Amino acid sequence: MVLATYKDLCVDVSDDTRMSEFWSAALGLSERTFDGGDSQLTGPTPQHGVWINAVPEERSVKQRVHLDVIAGSVAELERLGAVRVSAEGEFPWTVLTDPEGGELCVFVRDEVPDYRLYEIGVDAADPAHIARWWGEVLGGRVVDSERGFSYVDEIPGAPFDSVDFVPVPEPKQVKNRIHWDVVAPAIRPLLDAGARLVRDRDREIAWTVLADPEGNEFCVFTG
Repeated sequence: MVLATYKDLCVDVSDDTRMSEFWSAALGLSERTFDGGDSQLTGPTPQHGVWINAVPEERSVKQRVHLDVIAGSVAELERLGAVRVSAEGEFPWTVLTDPEGGELCVFVRDEVPDYRLYEIGVDAADPAHIARWWGEVLGGRVVDSERGFSYVDEIPGAPFDSVDFVPVPEPKQVKNRIHWDVVAPAIRPLLDAGARLVRDRDREIAWTVLADPEGNEFCVFTG
């Protein structure tokens, strides 16, 4: 039984103006800025949306969730302010950091689509288990790759190929700076499935913050 549907992405940043400019160009989205500082990047559907949210805490550790993007060249991202981390040809992708030091991976293609988010990468302690959990929650197809990671693709409504869960030795330490939002009929089935309540909906926020079984935060919109 599908418990939720994909809604959009959220990226926590320190400098919302700078990072909105970076991510709108990197992802091929339009930019809207609201009174109070936060920005929304918009595309052809609401699911293409990315919220850029200013937060007081700065990036302190390697991001446990990162975005994989498509580009015509690595230099395109470097001109936007990204910094190359991995050596050229070391992987089929190139690891960069955004202007605030957050990791992202770039896949160079001859043909670049208008919308350039390719995949979402997530560090995991048990990739197969957490992929199955999200596959059941979102109704996607779960694949355990022979290369040692697991992924969920064919996610209804998601405008990207997959969410990839990759094994890492280090535990989660701080709140993720990138997360996705979902829409659900109710919170209780998600809790019964193994999610943990982080912050309940109240007068200040119109959503409920949960964490998946590995502690990755996500926001749930109901009603």
